Amino acid sequence: MRSVTFTANNRIDLLHCGAEFFPALIEAFDAAAVEIYLETYIFAIDETGEQVRAALQRAAGRGVIVNVITDWVGTGRAESNLLHKEFSAAGVHHRSFNPWFRNGVARTHRKICVVDRKRAFLGGLNINDDLLSDDNSNEVLPAPRWDFAVRIDGPLVDAIHREVAAQWARLGSMTLKTRWKRFKRVRATQITASDAPALAGLVVRDNLRNRRTIQRAYLQALGHARKSAWLANPYFAPGRKLRDALASAAARGVDVTLLLGVGQFRLQDAVAHSFYPKLLKSGVKLVEYQKTQLHGKVAVVDDEWATVGSSNYDGLSLFVNQEANIMVKDAEFACTLRKHIERGVAEGVPVRLEDFDHIPWYRRAWYGAAYLLYKSILRVITSGKYTE
Repeated sequence: MRSVTFTANNRIDLLHCGAEFFPALIEAFDAAAVEIYLETYIFAIDETGEQVRAALQRAAGRGVIVNVITDWVGTGRAESNLLHKEFSAAGVHHRSFNPWFRNGVARTHRKICVVDRKRAFLGGLNINDDLLSDDNSNEVLPAPRWDFAVRIDGPLVDAIHREVAAQWARLGSMTLKTRWKRFKRVRATQITASDAPALAGLVVRDNLRNRRTIQRAYLQALGHARKSAWLANPYFAPGRKLRDALASAAARGVDVTLLLGVGQFRLQDAVAHSFYPKLLKSGVKLVEYQKTQLHGKVAVVDDEWATVGSSNYDGLSLFVNQEANIMVKDAEFACTLRKHIERGVAEGVPVRLEDFDHIPWYRRAWYGAAYLLYKSILRVITSGKYTE
């Protein structure tokens, strides 16, 4: 298992919701001179998706090498076929990840972009309108989806580029002539350190050498926490180790606040509720975010360590799918992210232990049954590793 490798002299800018993320992404596409790699779980055919697609096609029209990876399930079969047709006609190279489940059940849930090996984007935002629900219902949300990404300049971009380029290579074949042509063009692009001091590292999860890397990073951060831990995630159904780490940190006096999304999937909510009593008894503060769809996967520990990425706190993200998070050791960045989480907590609804004393028996039974069903499915998918 690989440990997190941190590099210095990176500039990490936090981007909150699509209003900040998509203009920055499109601006980078329009400034691209050599190549663009984009990997995403969802590439929706909506107004936002059309704007991003148009920017990618403009870049290809200028002679930029544009490579786009979309997940076959996340984007959809029909949508993937349409995107492939339109991208190909415009000179954009497109590949779908694991169509028809040919290589098992794993999906690429990563949201990564690298432009000219100089600037990278990584986080939780898919390519879709953040005022529309992302569960194919096209429901209009009461407020923009609560989510985050980061814009990265500095030496860490090289590691992110290697990761997404390797993913692209794994999904297709490339002639020797094409490889040499691309190598010559990319080699001219230099990675330079920024004037910012942030230590940052890329952490990915796959089913080869990085099976537990993201979970391990969370466990280490929580294990070393001294004062506070602010965590936000849309789906809460982790294995026992992460649940115990949260409870243990709170039990030893760390101020642990967990902001969770609710209301999107009934089964998911029931599974999360099955964990509430133990977490609350240990001292973890639980808050449900009901203002709009919470999609951010972020955390801050002791105002020193922070993470932004694609990994949920559920069995699929921690044990099955391919994910990518960035870990940042920078007080200014951590403070900025913590303030966002604090505002989310202020907008949420606190969960109290006494609330569960009045829950009818049949609801308690439903929570327990939902957890057993979920655990059974995940244990089959992960060959028994879900509870680790």
